[in-house]
Amino acid sequence: MIPLHLSEIAAVVGGSLSGEDVLVTAPAFVDSRAVEQGGLFVALAGERVDGHAYAEGAVAAGAAGVLGSRPTGVPTVVVDDPAVALGRLARHVRDQLPDLTVLALTGSQGKTGTKDFLAQLLAADGETVATAGNLNNELGVPLTVLRATGSTRYLVVEMGARGIGHISYLCGIARPDVAAVINVGTAHLGEFGSREAIAQAKGEIFDGLPPGGVAVLNAADDFNHAMLERITSRPDAPTVAEWGDLDDPEHGTTPDGRPTGDPTGLLVGFRDVELDELGRPSALFVVKQGAPVRVQLLEIGRHQVLNAAAAVAMAVAAGVSAPSALAALAGARSLSRWRMEVHDRGDGVTVINDAYNASPDAMRAALDTLAGIKERSGRRTVAVLAEMRELGDDAERIHAEIGAHAATAGVDVLLVIGEAAAPMLSGASKISEWPGTAVSVPDRAAALAWLREDVAAGDVVLVKASRGAALEVVAEGLLDEETSR
Repeated sequence: MIPLHLSEIAAVVGGSLSGEDVLVTAPAFVDSRAVEQGGLFVALAGERVDGHAYAEGAVAAGAAGVLGSRPTGVPTVVVDDPAVALGRLARHVRDQLPDLTVLALTGSQGKTGTKDFLAQLLAADGETVATAGNLNNELGVPLTVLRATGSTRYLVVEMGARGIGHISYLCGIARPDVAAVINVGTAHLGEFGSREAIAQAKGEIFDGLPPGGVAVLNAADDFNHAMLERITSRPDAPTVAEWGDLDDPEHGTTPDGRPTGDPTGLLVGFRDVELDELGRPSALFVVKQGAPVRVQLLEIGRHQVLNAAAAVAMAVAAGVSAPSALAALAGARSLSRWRMEVHDRGDGVTVINDAYNASPDAMRAALDTLAGIKERSGRRTVAVLAEMRELGDDAERIHAEIGAHAATAGVDVLLVIGEAAAPMLSGASKISEWPGTAVSVPDRAAALAWLREDVAAGDVVLVKASRGAALEVVAEGLLDEETSR
């Protein structure tokens, strides 16, 4: 955060100052339990908790002042809506940093993994600030922007959407120079109603790009052509850069009509993906038609190559050299918890904790990774799955499809938690040639009890569901020292 007096903040956001005109020198924050020394506490009034009640405590703990909707007894900028004011303040700070390059990304799945890779590629080239976790909404984006200072060279902003217009609003705050849609899938299908509506919302990330900006696209995505038309129809259209799988030429084309198997139209391409015993991929990356460079990734799952290619494309579009980007990629790890985290117990059981969230496409990718581990190592595999939320009227059908996918992939045991995920069992049962076992339990406690009793040395256990299912409790319980003796 660039230093600002509360009076300056009040002028920027259209508020009034109550109390002393103190200097804010650190970022804004919304959690009074995690005070930024010298920062700005944003007091939000929710259904159950009113942040104003914690304003004095936040200042006593080191915050400089407060942004709220009423006086608090400590230095406060008073506004009608603190959340809206937070966005205005972030836009002001962004406008005061003309040398800052902002990279924004969205997608139905993979955006957080891509963001984590990208942050590390950029950090090798200059001071970088990136979205923490998945703070990608109308509060998280301005909070991320406000962490930038005069010495920040790159700002990476992950953007989520739960409706039309959401990403447009976020772009109005962050003003990206480089923007990417990683893919258009079925996450939040229940809220949007169709993939076409999802694509429309995701595509908003390109609308605010300046003429000198770069739109980064997944050449193999189903909505690639629609995105291209949206971008190129602008009279001041930004540059288009694409990335794609050079071994999969049947999906998508480059801007000039070449298939994705032809690297001459791609900024970044990859081919010859290989997986080690635990599913860590390596691939040959081709940047700007240069010499292929094989990079071994540290994270597991073939889908990590897709995330990596998107990150390299964005970094190169922002001006990072290809050698620097690929060298940093080799050492990049996930910076976010509970996303394909691999843990080995003392008795040889491996737990893959991917409990942070789950869309249908991400669920399939995780199951494919698990099945690949079995194929290469011969180890017994257990998939512990629960509900995928926000699927609307398609929820039952999609859950059944995921069960069928698990069986077709050859997972040995499918452990399904809860009634909402029960259609996975029927889906798996329809795969007559599947020799595996399907088990249903009502809740997390029952799942953990089953695992403690039935998991044996050498097994590989995947744990995955939507955030609301909180399956990290199961993963962490399985890893507890008492259970591994």
